Amino acid sequence: MKKQALVAIAAALLALQAVPASAQNVAIVNGKAVPTARLEALAQQVARSGRPVTPDMQGQLKEEIIAREIFAQAAQAQGLDGTDEFKSQMEQARQSILIRELFMGYQAKNPVSDAEVKAEFDRYAAANAGKEYKARHILVEKEDQAKAIIAQIKKGAKFDDLAKKASKDPGSAVKGGELDWANPGSYVKEFADALVALGKGKMTENPVKSQFGFHVIRVDDVREATVPKFDEVKPQIAQHLSQQKLAKYQEELRSKAKVE
Repeated sequence: MKKQALVAIAAALLALQAVPASAQNVAIVNGKAVPTARLEALAQQVARSGRPVTPDMQGQLKEEIIAREIFAQAAQAQGLDGTDEFKSQMEQARQSILIRELFMGYQAKNPVSDAEVKAEFDRYAAANAGKEYKARHILVEKEDQAKAIIAQIKKGAKFDDLAKKASKDPGSAVKGGELDWANPGSYVKEFADALVALGKGKMTENPVKSQFGFHVIRVDDVREATVPKFDEVKPQIAQHLSQQKLAKYQEELRSKAKVE
């Protein structure tokens, strides 16, 4: 039995010695081995980007790895790896990789739970339930200006035209004062209260004062809000919460750091 075991071990050693260099390396470029690990790392990078690594892609990646080695050797031959610019960029790259690994590690250890996602969805659904309003407004600095605009509209002037001429809200002024469909909670309290008090097709009788100035508001339409189903927005909510956790972690690191 001992003799058979020794024979088996010897055969195994011979087999290892017979493994060609190409099995361990992508290629030998100017006498320097290019390890297969580089090809595997690049393939993983491509796969993480969402692209399938097909046999044809493997061939392209191999050529890319070899080309990089050829060009890198040429740069080294010219001494470019000893310049201050190269060293500075290498340090930046080192930091970027370290930071990426730090953040990826944190997110892996602190995943967002299904319960957290559901709780966030419920808060969103509650805040956006009820009615949505399609409104227009004209924003001016002084109350007298707003009163004058209301008087002009009552005499037959077009709301849209006055909004384009007088409103200091550039986003809506170019659209005749039109605002997108929105829940009242999207606006400041004074604006929201006035909006809810109006009926469809109605305009404020008096200017509405807010932190931005004085508003003339008209409600063009009202509808019941439609909240998307949980499964439709679950991935987006999970990503949002994950980013929130990461931002909090980053802030904690900054607050603990001693910066002089």
